[in-house]
Amino acid sequence: MTDVFVRVAVDQPMHVLFDYRYALSDAPAVGLLVQVPFGRREVVGLICEIAATTEVPADKLRSVTAVCSECAPLSEAWLALAGFGADYYQRGLGEVALPALPQALRDASRWSRLFAVEPHYRLVPEGRAQLPDALPARASALRRLAEALAERPTLGLSDARALHPKASATFDDWLARGWIEPATLEAPDMPESDAPSIAAPLPVLTDEQRDAVEAIANARGFAPFLLHGVTGSGKTEVYLHALAVLLAARPDAQALVLVPEINLTPQFEAAFRARFAALAHGSIVTMHSGLAEGERARNWLAAHTAGARIVLGTRLAILASMPKLAMIVVDEEHDPAYKQQEGLRYSARDLAVWRAKQLDIPVVLGSATPSLETWHQAEQGRYTRLTLTRRAVADAALPTVRLIDLEEERQRGRASVEGLAGPLIAALKARLERGEQSLVFLNRRGYAPILSCDACGWVAGCPRCSAYAVLHKPERALRCHHCGWESRIPKSCPDCGNIDIAPMGRGTQRVEETLAAVVPGARVLRIDADSTRRKGSAQALFSDVHAGEVDILVGTQMIAKGHDFRRVTLVGVLNADTALFSHDFRASERLFAQLTQVSGRAGRAGLPGEVMIQTRYPRHALYQALTRQDYVGFANSTLAERGDARLPPFVYQAMLRAEGRTLEAALAFLEQAAAGFAPLPGADRVTVYDAVPLTIVKVFNVHRAQLLLESASRAALQASLRAWQPVLRSLKGVLRWNVEVDPLDV
Repeated sequence: MTDVFVRVAVDQPMHVLFDYRYALSDAPAVGLLVQVPFGRREVVGLICEIAATTEVPADKLRSVTAVCSECAPLSEAWLALAGFGADYYQRGLGEVALPALPQALRDASRWSRLFAVEPHYRLVPEGRAQLPDALPARASALRRLAEALAERPTLGLSDARALHPKASATFDDWLARGWIEPATLEAPDMPESDAPSIAAPLPVLTDEQRDAVEAIANARGFAPFLLHGVTGSGKTEVYLHALAVLLAARPDAQALVLVPEINLTPQFEAAFRARFAALAHGSIVTMHSGLAEGERARNWLAAHTAGARIVLGTRLAILASMPKLAMIVVDEEHDPAYKQQEGLRYSARDLAVWRAKQLDIPVVLGSATPSLETWHQAEQGRYTRLTLTRRAVADAALPTVRLIDLEEERQRGRASVEGLAGPLIAALKARLERGEQSLVFLNRRGYAPILSCDACGWVAGCPRCSAYAVLHKPERALRCHHCGWESRIPKSCPDCGNIDIAPMGRGTQRVEETLAAVVPGARVLRIDADSTRRKGSAQALFSDVHAGEVDILVGTQMIAKGHDFRRVTLVGVLNADTALFSHDFRASERLFAQLTQVSGRAGRAGLPGEVMIQTRYPRHALYQALTRQDYVGFANSTLAERGDARLPPFVYQAMLRAEGRTLEAALAFLEQAAAGFAPLPGADRVTVYDAVPLTIVKVFNVHRAQLLLESASRAALQASLRAWQPVLRSLKGVLRWNVEVDPLDV
């Protein structure tokens, strides 16, 4: 028998494949998951090549120990996507391919359970008639089980356990009572006549929406679209209509819809399920890091087997295996959340465009404030721009933007109350009297960013980071937002004993407290990362807002984008000025996008909306453009500045970061790396800047520094980075290092 060898990618920081002998009864195939010995461990890898020979000596060659034959091989297109990501972002193929899979597939011991036939159950007529009355009034978990059985054709045991931890024993009891029966889960057929009909009358599209839908629906092959629509213009409706046309024309097609944050997925999922109610159960799945491992694995497999027609997800969903993928939508494409900031530092938006080109399909990038990179592509004619200039709801106009000059308020003797200017307080009270809702935006959580002593100048800091500890008053704690260190609030200054230590600055907790005092009778709700730590809490809080049980909503960027608050007519913005003077050249772009997005929460249901921004710099060009709702003017002027300064998107960047036990060690590593870069081919076309410490130089007792590289040629930069990898791997002296291509934070 002729030996067969396979070359396997494993999740290791190495740019090589590993040879193994393949002697199992199942035939090998490229794209199969296998279990292989690696060092002293058994790991899961991915077959990338099959060969008849190997250069590994026979005494060192090891054998594949198991194969996941139940999982269909990953397609050549998916492997090409992983290969591109590895090459472009300077990582090993295994570092891209394996982490993109759900954890259950990366653990060979779980394969048998993952692919075992799961028991399913369904209600029988006796159960449908008797079960509701037989349950105790307060048995909420049992009632959820009964409701799920009544709503679905069948209910799997794993889904049932997510509703009630004792679902297995409960089903045994209900089986004995004759209320339910075992059900065979069959793969749903999707004949052409079962195309996704619409469950409710479709909203009437505006002329602009109709033109956008037609352009997307009529696209053939690779077609990148920028859907530039003002807030509330109905971009989601364009997505829904375009996908309905696609799925009706191609009953086997799949679509991928990306959203920037987990808390936006529930409302998107509800809209898609309502619109495509005729699709079989399980044809719409979500994919994000907040899912339980079992649910994520099931959803991934549904996409991999083309059972899922629509996948809604955050950035990790761009690496989902979807063999029938026919359209990609990236909502809020400008959002920095699409850029992974650890591990494989990829941009999901950029990979979406590459994947669409690879598969020769349309990709829609939607935003009210497109990233300047995307805007530049549209200006150059590489992307087709589709524009929605007005709001979709009849009589709903864009809100009026008003600037509150804090310096003028001070000069006129109009005192603010804990950072809230008089005009904003008066506007909040007026909305409360009219029964309307208000939103106050401050992108800083906690009670106060600083706790200090006036007597000696002591400031509460994190002992493990070069950062201040944030005061969290409700929890009576000081907390570091970088490493998680936490301590009780001291009763006096640790340095001089002064008991008059006081908070400086304001976070959302302090604003919440102030609003409750200055707007009596108002129901104030805070939504930020602290108030939404428990699973499902964010959705519950947003439901309270939509139900009208909140008068004033206070929050961070979590409330700024994507949410359709129908009763909000006033938006107040606090402390936006700090971003005007950031060292990051992208700060103004992000601030304009952030303020536009949060402003867009006002006046969405026909009631006049108003936005009040507190600032000491009302004549700043950014604020002036915002009052005119002039994104185009802002984008073009900012692009011109970037061009003059030779900044992205007119040049391409990469960043080498090093982490060491001391700052000197990190800087020394980067200086050696720069010296090793100079002799490389093409290095003369790349500018290498001096190594510098990061703004927050120490995190969790690790010191960090960076080295910026820049080139007018993407190809030259990429070639140099590839040649640089062996040099970097040969250097010692630091704990970790990583190369980030197209960094967002410079």
